[in-house]
Amino acid sequence: MIDITAEVETTLQSTGMTEGICLIYCPHTTAGITINEGADPDVVRDCLEILEKLVPARADYHHAEGNSDAHMKSSLIGASSLVSVHEGRVQLGRWQRIFFCEFDGPRTRKVWISSIP
Repeated sequence: MIDITAEVETTLQSTGMTEGICLIYCPHTTAGITINEGADPDVVRDCLEILEKLVPARADYHHAEGNSDAHMKSSLIGASSLVSVHEGRVQLGRWQRIFFCEFDGPRTRKVWISSIP
């Protein structure tokens, strides 16, 4: 899980938009976007450990690409998040951060950020 909050805000500010919503979208089937606590690194660790318990790397998957668990984890986390924008900044709770979640990497990935006034 990689904190991409600063990159999202930098991209958003480059658009000049000050009010609206921001869509953060990941166009990959084995990665995702989520918002969670970013102050305590143990939260990220716990998220990853729980996902591994819920969706183990080795299980009785029907498709055998070698990354079947990554597809399931991506579905659980989701491919996107929407956040409000006020005065040019994403509106997150005190401890919240935006995370890109890689479940089948490292790989070269894209994250698309769209501002909607």
